[in-house]
Amino acid sequence: MKNVPIIAIVGRANVGKSSLFNTILARREAIVAVEAGTTRDSISAKASWKYQDFWLVDTAGMKDPEDDFELTIQEQIIQAAESADVIWVVVEANVVITEEDRRVAKLALKSKKPVFLVVNKLDKAKGQDLTRFERLGVKNIFFTSTTQNRGIAELLDELVKVIPKAKIKDSHNRLKVAILGRPNVGKSRIFNTLANKQQAIVADRAGTTRDVNRTIVRFKDRDVEILDTAGIRRSGKIERGVEYFSVLRALAAIEEADVCLLLMSVDELNVALDQKIAGMIKDAGKGLVLVVSKWDTLEDKTPFSRDHLAAQIAHNYDFVPWAPLIFTSAETGQNVTRLFELASEIDERRKTRILTKNLNKWLQGSIDRHPPAGLKNRTPKLNYMVQETDNPCPSFKIFGSNTKFIHWSYRRFLERRLREEYDFVGTPVQLWFIEKHEAHRHGNSPTKPNRDN
Repeated sequence: MKNVPIIAIVGRANVGKSSLFNTILARREAIVAVEAGTTRDSISAKASWKYQDFWLVDTAGMKDPEDDFELTIQEQIIQAAESADVIWVVVEANVVITEEDRRVAKLALKSKKPVFLVVNKLDKAKGQDLTRFERLGVKNIFFTSTTQNRGIAELLDELVKVIPKAKIKDSHNRLKVAILGRPNVGKSRIFNTLANKQQAIVADRAGTTRDVNRTIVRFKDRDVEILDTAGIRRSGKIERGVEYFSVLRALAAIEEADVCLLLMSVDELNVALDQKIAGMIKDAGKGLVLVVSKWDTLEDKTPFSRDHLAAQIAHNYDFVPWAPLIFTSAETGQNVTRLFELASEIDERRKTRILTKNLNKWLQGSIDRHPPAGLKNRTPKLNYMVQETDNPCPSFKIFGSNTKFIHWSYRRFLERRLREEYDFVGTPVQLWFIEKHEAHRHGNSPTKPNRDN
């Protein structure tokens, strides 16, 4: 993967860098909005053209740093350009050359890397003299319009001529871990500590991360992809536009991940929204770790205080009693590596496959210990069970009669017994109760493909 070329897209704010990024990927990966400065973090994605793979990196808009926060953004742009094999400098076709354009072009040329000048928004520059862009000193100039998909193929054709041929090998064994939580609970700090590099911007203000940032690290001879997401706010607090799409990215990250780390700040634990996010992760059938962040900021750090907080959290999250709880500090590094270990352990448990004969032996033993209750002449009878093989979450189908009369408490009893027998810590377990006569209707078998399909 190190030999795969990196293409950095740089330029001042709102020239269409993210639109170019999305057009080449043929999907809306980066957030695109009219608002200048939408992209704050450098985000990357795999791209391919004519069977040649490369990493495409979208950066924040270059401008004079007004404060430490903006300075961090500018430093990331410079780092992205330094690590790139090819630099695309993006400018607007319908706007006169600005001092920022000149500064970006000069910075790119100074790197001694191949530089392409991408004059974007060609559709808005009808009748204008475009030869003025030659003054920027970049020899390779391409005129594009992402809205009309013009000039993109020519740009990519020239790119693959100057980069080495490479293929990115997709790791089917890659573990995907998403970091979720409300704004400003320390997600990006944990992300940076896990990644062991300053990839996401860390700032003491809410809402810093807008896109889903990704990095891949090796842990015990396995690739682990870490996803840092935007903070999820209460529905009434979500602004329209950019922030709304940031929340959608976070929700999509839950669906993509194998294991989710739900971060909660130690100084604000009893929050209903945190519980709602945990419920979303559970409903999605994903692994879950409850992570108390900023542990170093708590003055009274004693075994008693930790036990007290653990009991409080267990009470508030009694609907996910199987989720492990860990206290961390990105500042001191406390228990951060343990997050990798927990995620790997949970992923292994999620892959547990149980023989059908063992499942039915367990089911009969559970029924003998505590038969299901029901209504008069409507007593549920459970015959046998099988495990779903195409579901990444441990899921089981239990077939019988009058299953609709099974009380929720009996479902909980069976799940608890199943967890006692098989170690499913950190992952939801799904039990489906199916009427046996419905399953076999028209000759269909619950364990064989449906004839009607």
